[in-house]
Amino acid sequence: MADPGGEQRAALLVVASLFPVPDGAHFSYGTAGFRAEGSTMAPAVCRAGIVAALRSVKLGGAAVGMVITASHNPVDDNGVKIVDADGGMMSRAWEPFSDALANAPTPDALLQLVLQFAKDEGITLGEGHSAQVLLARDTRPTGEYLLDVATKGINAIVGSVALDMGILTTPQLHWMVRNKNRGLKSSQLDYFTQITESFRHLLELTPDDKGSDKLTEKLIVDGANGIGGLKLEEIKPKLASLDIVVRNSGKEGEGILNERCGADFVQKEKVHPAGFGPSDVGVRCASFDGDADRLVYFRIASPSSTMIDLVDGDKILSLFVLFIREQLDIVNEKDNKVLPTRFGVVQTAYANGASTEFLKNLGLEVVFTSTGVKYLHEKALEYDIGIYFEANGHGTVLFSDEFVSRLESLTSKFSSKDAGSTQHEAALRLLATTQLINQAVGDALSGMLLVEAILQHKGWSLQNWCDLYTDLPSKQLKVKVKDRTCIVTTDAERKVFQPSGLQELIDREVGNYCEGRCFVRPSGTEDVVRVYAEASTAEAADRLAKSVAQVVERILG
Repeated sequence: MADPGGEQRAALLVVASLFPVPDGAHFSYGTAGFRAEGSTMAPAVCRAGIVAALRSVKLGGAAVGMVITASHNPVDDNGVKIVDADGGMMSRAWEPFSDALANAPTPDALLQLVLQFAKDEGITLGEGHSAQVLLARDTRPTGEYLLDVATKGINAIVGSVALDMGILTTPQLHWMVRNKNRGLKSSQLDYFTQITESFRHLLELTPDDKGSDKLTEKLIVDGANGIGGLKLEEIKPKLASLDIVVRNSGKEGEGILNERCGADFVQKEKVHPAGFGPSDVGVRCASFDGDADRLVYFRIASPSSTMIDLVDGDKILSLFVLFIREQLDIVNEKDNKVLPTRFGVVQTAYANGASTEFLKNLGLEVVFTSTGVKYLHEKALEYDIGIYFEANGHGTVLFSDEFVSRLESLTSKFSSKDAGSTQHEAALRLLATTQLINQAVGDALSGMLLVEAILQHKGWSLQNWCDLYTDLPSKQLKVKVKDRTCIVTTDAERKVFQPSGLQELIDREVGNYCEGRCFVRPSGTEDVVRVYAEASTAEAADRLAKSVAQVVERILG
């Protein structure tokens, strides 16, 4: 690496001096990026800007993204996520450097870290390179200030340009970065046009015998008082076929971001969000999280209770799988080799056992990864069509470029020789699905539109969807331990490898319960061990979780 020269060194020293790391503060980059109380985030956000700019330089000037958000956290928190050039999460290989840089105690320490990392990565600093970082933020009160801080961090790498894309959902920025680097249209208007037009196209392809009046009933969407509700309000005029009511929309005065609302609250608490009540009993409802990268559906079961019937990420995955599999079967009905497809479903140990059984009974390849979207996404990329969801509602469908190319060729062939046939229409539905779903990351907006299109296609009510399978009752507990790293797992966190003998004790407890399943794993953020248990009844799941927690306490106490 050539010496970067005085201008580059000075720029790094100045920006590090502007935002020093307070004594006792420690930042850690995980799946959620850096997150903390918003007023404390400036040092981490500034240094994340430096990382993003370096990443763009490393990738030859390809666009990289930064989103200022803390997702489903309380409104006073904030954070930052770096979006890689493919539209996915930042390369895991860069996380240790990001951590080290965020915690560099002095400007000189920061400078030395950057110089050494640039040397190790073969990044040339201070010479006529170019780098571009697309910036966005959500609606949090600290967002505007932190976006300015991020810009200063980006500009500290000489030759870098920060492009403010405005107030966006997290998935919108992921989509923009992916499209920009593919040479495709990448503005917010382009995003809105793509998802609304592909949705309209799917509705036009609904079979005459399956079209249902059921979806003329209203859909009530909980926007978590965040950016997703505001964006849904923007595109509502283009969704005339849906009667959508947006609550907790993010408009000023309506409510507080993520406070007793949003997908995370609904999925974990299994009660309806603020702003919903007895008059909504039986109505199809959906909930976004604060930055609109999670989606769940629900129905209020009784006017006398806040409890809900929850349709979580596992059931969204199952609906998508059924639809895509149906279209593939139609396309291939006359010739199995016309569109050969390796179709894989990716789950974590937290996926409900009933959903896994349902998917396996369809003859699908179901594989497991460690907990975390980055692991799920990486595995899904190995398939022609890879689909993943977590129960919390974060997930998407990935179509390989080769598969899309084959599908486009096949659709053109059908258009010229067999236009309007069932095979042609099934191929068109698949093509529209590749356009509607956000292949960069989980996206509540595009995911909701795909759900609505599939329900319309199948003529299904929410009850039909709920009836796909019945979730096994589950229970989660946390066990405080002195050192969580004592537990080492294997088999995608479903089995304990260390300490020796613990897995045998867990198996012994599980053997006492009908349809029992239990696993333990160390938390990624605190000194606790997480226990997850399933069984045929809620009482049995509770007892199994408690008995395994006691085993863990006894072994690790």
